[in-house]
Amino acid sequence: MTQLVTVDIGGTHARFAIADVSADGTIAMSEPATLHTSDHASFQTAWEAFRDRNGGALPASVAMSVAGPVGGDVIKFTNNPWIIRPALIEEKLGATRYTIVNDFAAVAHAVARADESEFVDLAGPPGMPLPASGTLSVLGPGTGLGVAHLWRDGRPIAQGGSYHVQATEGGHIDFAPLDQIEDAILARLRKRHTRVSVERVVSGPAIVEIYATLAAMEHRAVIERTDVEIWQAGTSGEDALAAAAVDRFCLSLGAAAGDYALAHGAGGVVIAGGLGYRIRETILKSGFAERFCAKGRFAGLMAGLPVKLITHPQPGLFGAAAAFAREHLQ
Repeated sequence: MTQLVTVDIGGTHARFAIADVSADGTIAMSEPATLHTSDHASFQTAWEAFRDRNGGALPASVAMSVAGPVGGDVIKFTNNPWIIRPALIEEKLGATRYTIVNDFAAVAHAVARADESEFVDLAGPPGMPLPASGTLSVLGPGTGLGVAHLWRDGRPIAQGGSYHVQATEGGHIDFAPLDQIEDAILARLRKRHTRVSVERVVSGPAIVEIYATLAAMEHRAVIERTDVEIWQAGTSGEDALAAAAVDRFCLSLGAAAGDYALAHGAGGVVIAGGLGYRIRETILKSGFAERFCAKGRFAGLMAGLPVKLITHPQPGLFGAAAAFAREHLQ
């Protein structure tokens, strides 16, 4: 049995847990602790806060899932001001072994190891499982938009099956509007950003700009609301304009998911992330599936792809631990 700290660091939250990896590769995790990145000056101070919660001592191995590019002497986060210097991990944290992966690479590791029961249908043929071999696109909206892809050889992990995860920065490709409303969203965003990426429209905070665009189109005064307030008002149905913004978000998410599947040559797609899980019922009722398939001559191909939501409660933490096991224990 190997014990380690597994960490999932996003733009808003840093989640910590203790993971136990058994000899057969089974991963068990403690109840995670969630810290706000804005409450801590650095990753080290957040680590120390978690260590204090655990009696002042932690295992000497750590797996990190980080929301940003991995590699080089300094790791910078896309949506929070922390940095990590891998060369100083042992000195600062007391960890003698570590693995650092991109946050959606970690999610892809979780997808590779998750049981079939931990996926639910979002689009595609009802009940059709994800293919056991070939490529899967993995993406999810949160503070930003994470994208990765996964290739597996068709054999179960327990039987020596192999898989390969590729992290990407796919959330930063150009946003492609498909109708006049999305033209208006793009025009609004272009006033602030020379280049508008998909992440500016398909992420949790993006709902503010979508909502403001719809308000302007209806010549309404734009009420200052946080993204959390708009999501709550839209998913509850208490505000029709917020509900329209949420539906527009789901359309854009479907279109983006279809684009990534085409680019990756994927045989299936997995949506992950806390936001996707929270609005799963809304996604099912929206035009997500239609937009996923709306790829012109490839509409028939897209309609045959299974699109799933992973329901594992902490895929980032679980996937980081899986990545550590793959690097150090196999």
